[in-house]
Amino acid sequence: MHILYIVIPAYNEEANIVCVAKEWHEVVVKTGDRSRLVIVNDGSKDNTGEILKSISASLPQLVVLEKENGGHGGTVLHGYRYALENGADYIFQTDSDGQTLPSEFWPFWEEREQHAMILGYRRFRGDGLGRFFVTKILRIMLFLFFHVWIKDANTPFRLLRARELRAFIGFVPDNYFLANTLLSVIYRKKKERIRFITITFRERQGGVNSINIRKIMNIGISALSDFSRLNKALDTT
Repeated sequence: MHILYIVIPAYNEEANIVCVAKEWHEVVVKTGDRSRLVIVNDGSKDNTGEILKSISASLPQLVVLEKENGGHGGTVLHGYRYALENGADYIFQTDSDGQTLPSEFWPFWEEREQHAMILGYRRFRGDGLGRFFVTKILRIMLFLFFHVWIKDANTPFRLLRARELRAFIGFVPDNYFLANTLLSVIYRKKKERIRFITITFRERQGGVNSINIRKIMNIGISALSDFSRLNKALDTT
């Protein structure tokens, strides 16, 4: 039986974390007693950490990792490395805001052996037109810089086979904010088998998003120089 580790980064998600943890814990239980739900608390300033401690006893396959605040990308990478070090065969990543549906995981799991990476395609987004257009702009930027076409490179709903992730994770700089985006690019440039499955993407279920449009634009500006440098590094490997 394949071992699944679900990695969920969390920052100031006290409004959502109980529901998210319980729903995704049910998924790992169904895949086997060696599977784990790994929630990485990225230095939350609210009660996220305390809540996770209080529910751990009732969720036996939950692992809570604590780290200093470093942003979404570094937190995801922290969880990925933990999963690889602890024997995961497959790693699934989603976010802690309740925008994705655990029920939509199972088509991904059924196709796990046929693809190195399966990505959830957010055809319709419930979090506003601004983020919808950001996804489209990112798609064009990746094509211009990396010469690959990925229709939803930064989706927070992805199943990764451990073999390829172990080979490619070292290409991603530590604490790089767009870690998932860069991994999608690497898989495409290395001609790995990638599959897209359309998913539901709801509005945030509670709390306030820590990343607003202004922050997204600043990230995009810094990404321009990063993409140029990283593309050269990938082309030489």
